[in-house]
Amino acid sequence: MLSMKSIDLRHKRVMIREDFNVPLDNEGKITSDTRIQAALPTIRLALEQHAKVILLSHLGRPVEGQYEERYSLLSVAEKLSQLLGRPVRLVKNWLQGIEVEEGEVVLCENVRFNFGENADDDLLSQKMAVLCDVFVMDAFATAHRAQASTHGIAKYAAVACAGPLMMAEVEALTAVMDNPARPLLAIVGGAKISSKLALLENLSRRTDQLIVGGGIANTFLAAAGYPIGCSLYEPDSLSTAEKLLAMGKVPLPIDVVTATAFSAEALPVIKAIADVAPDEMILDIGPKTLAAYTTLIDDAKTILWNGPVGVFEFPAFVHGTAGIARAIALSQAYSVAGGGDTLAAIELFGLASGISSISTGGGAFLEYMEGKELPAITILNSRNEE
Repeated sequence: MLSMKSIDLRHKRVMIREDFNVPLDNEGKITSDTRIQAALPTIRLALEQHAKVILLSHLGRPVEGQYEERYSLLSVAEKLSQLLGRPVRLVKNWLQGIEVEEGEVVLCENVRFNFGENADDDLLSQKMAVLCDVFVMDAFATAHRAQASTHGIAKYAAVACAGPLMMAEVEALTAVMDNPARPLLAIVGGAKISSKLALLENLSRRTDQLIVGGGIANTFLAAAGYPIGCSLYEPDSLSTAEKLLAMGKVPLPIDVVTATAFSAEALPVIKAIADVAPDEMILDIGPKTLAAYTTLIDDAKTILWNGPVGVFEFPAFVHGTAGIARAIALSQAYSVAGGGDTLAAIELFGLASGISSISTGGGAFLEYMEGKELPAITILNSRNEE
């Protein structure tokens, strides 16, 4: 991909696709500005060259082509103004043309208010492309979607390149998947094997050790013949778990934390994995398992983390995920973490500084790890080959 850093942006209209799909409370106030903070270096890089900066993003899932106030980017414009220390103007009807001065930043209203955005409509893409001299794709989190503001515009813009955030994410993931320092350890948690089947199969071929957690681990335990009580698991995925276990790379829990109800008030009980009762559900890994996994983390040279190993939202069952997160943060290994729940855990424990690379992508992160081509990356690569 052509890098934004290699392009002369002076006095040019630079349109940057960012990911400002931030969480909002019931009053429309931003509850986490992590994604906005991540975009600031890219914006400042353009401003340093006196570019005319035009920002694009989506927010939420409005009915396409309809304005909905709750999905307006006004709150994002206000937060950007505060963080950049300069006014950031929100432009509503921007497809008709945008007035922007050198050294100014404007934010276009939610791209999903335009008909054809989700369908990667050519006409809409062309309308976007003529508004800029340089298009910068910097939203890795949307790179797996072929949409007008992520893919189509890159086909028609005079110059199309990747921003620093996008480049950093791709370089970090490429380092893990293509040329990792070994041992390579992957930690994959979550509720269902079926939602991460391609990821698990791809990682099982590449990693030296593959730790599984959450509901995924329950399916592996059931496949190995252990009692899991009334825990969440997938009977239809037992054969898949058996195949992965046969590769000898998936360590199973030694002990677990159980409860008789899925509740924050449930009483936690630590049990050996063979002693789980029929009326109990597994909600976290136990201390012996955490110690064993910590040893694997300490020995690893590269770590990929996606998903918690327990129900970390409940204080009684947070210890496994917290312990894994701290071990990764303290490790000397090159570590990459991604996925919504993973980022939430890192933020909860205040461990971001200890992770080498944190991916802002959810679906894009998973699809890249699965070995799939991401449309936004594919088009940027092809444009650079012209």
